[in-house]
Amino acid sequence: MSSTQRGTAHGPERGGADPTRVRRSGLFRTKTVEESIRDTEEPEHALRKSLSALDLTVFGVGVVIGTGIFVLTGKIAKETAGPAVALSFVAAGLVCALAALCYAEFASTVPVAGSAYTFSYASLGELPAWIIGWDLVLELALGCAVVAVGWSGYVRSLLDTAGVHLPQGLSGTHEGTFGFDLLACVLVLVLTAVLVAGMKLSSRVTSVIVAIKVTVVLLVIIAGAFFITGANYEPFIPPSRATEGSDGLAAPLSQLAFGFTPADFGVMGVFAAAAVVFFAFIGFDIVATAAEETRLPQRDVPRGILGSLAICTVLYVAVSVVVTGMQKYSELSTDAPLADAFKSVGHPFWAGLISFGAAVGLTSVCMILLLGQSRVFFAMSRDGLLPRVFSQVHPRFGTPYRSTVALGAVVAVVAGFTSIDELAELVNIGTLFAFVVVAIGVVILRRSRPDLPRSFRTPLVPLVPALSVLASLWLMLNLPAETWLRFGVWMLVGFVIYFAYGRSRSRMNTRGTGEGPAAAGGSGDPAEGREAGA
Repeated sequence: MSSTQRGTAHGPERGGADPTRVRRSGLFRTKTVEESIRDTEEPEHALRKSLSALDLTVFGVGVVIGTGIFVLTGKIAKETAGPAVALSFVAAGLVCALAALCYAEFASTVPVAGSAYTFSYASLGELPAWIIGWDLVLELALGCAVVAVGWSGYVRSLLDTAGVHLPQGLSGTHEGTFGFDLLACVLVLVLTAVLVAGMKLSSRVTSVIVAIKVTVVLLVIIAGAFFITGANYEPFIPPSRATEGSDGLAAPLSQLAFGFTPADFGVMGVFAAAAVVFFAFIGFDIVATAAEETRLPQRDVPRGILGSLAICTVLYVAVSVVVTGMQKYSELSTDAPLADAFKSVGHPFWAGLISFGAAVGLTSVCMILLLGQSRVFFAMSRDGLLPRVFSQVHPRFGTPYRSTVALGAVVAVVAGFTSIDELAELVNIGTLFAFVVVAIGVVILRRSRPDLPRSFRTPLVPLVPALSVLASLWLMLNLPAETWLRFGVWMLVGFVIYFAYGRSRSRMNTRGTGEGPAAAGGSGDPAEGREAGA
């Protein structure tokens, strides 16, 4: 990037201040876009560029299309929205699109590993960046563990059908029992090895899995269309009724704070359902974590983010239309609604195919969550906020193998010993929090660095980011208060680690006023940072 691009756009207005030297001290010191890009060129910490727009789109579809498309569509139709669940998916897709437009601008402007963490460092400062990075580590680690446990359940079901039964002690923790989930642990370890072996191999494996998964979904949509009965869509928006509220901390925060009681069915039921089905879209933002490993990130990352979101929205809407047309919404099952809908019309073969598609599909979800987590951890380590030893890349494969192996081992243990009930909601609140931060960051960086070249620009700024923030906050308020409490505890632990370790060892200390050794391509040794000061 030329000196003109790095710019002195603020020079006349701000006394010639170089935008690459602002906010160097305190908790909100920023790491400029130029510094972030320069760090990616250090040989020991440079990731290999091998991905295309197609690879990124496949990653996005691979992580978003999971069990949600086979389970959530019918469950929400029966309990919250009726046949109008299709409109709920459209509404949720629009909320995600607002966030996706913000992610696309940031990822094309700062094509560096770390996603929302890196974006926050460039716009909001170090402490907010640490908070969002710490949040993403929790979100992606728990998400991967939850998915691995779900995958294990599908595979055990298929094995039981084939007459192969795992011992109870190796089948995971269930109600009233405690055990080790061997299948979930092994899945995480195998996928960790694939990720260490290289991004291109990972993208090829994901491409095969996604091709199988999408083929199954399309076959189900086409086959189900022949069994649709028009009468099942009546009424398309069932009459509204008050939701049976939860008590105590299990109640939504909006209910406890404002006395607002959500409604099932009716127009409000459509929007209440959107708050739930939104979580079926979680994962498209992970495409941004691979920006540094993309050959043409300024062009391909926005295409990957927006393209994968569009494809997933169309598939979700189509499946919801089919399942509510095949069987009356009030008669749908909540465990396996799509599979049971085919059984209700006398075609159990398709039910088995759906179970197979779900099991295959969860493999790619687990892999891409691991990928995103390791890249965020790698970026934080490269900045010195976590031990720098985890930012070394493999000399042959060009992957962050140390962070990948360490996190893969932790997730494998968590997946082996945990149940998924309460942990899943922490993934949801973490994702929404990241959406809020990225949207705010777009507005701030537009004002502080208008000189930056942006190959993709979020339209209607600040309106679109503001709408993204409001929509994300509304969905967060619909989460149980106990989820907020657990999230607060995790954030508190993150603050302790930052002030006890990360703040003093940050590479921003070595940069000082922009003339320290790290700024000149130095080692970024923590000792140098303590001498230079914040």
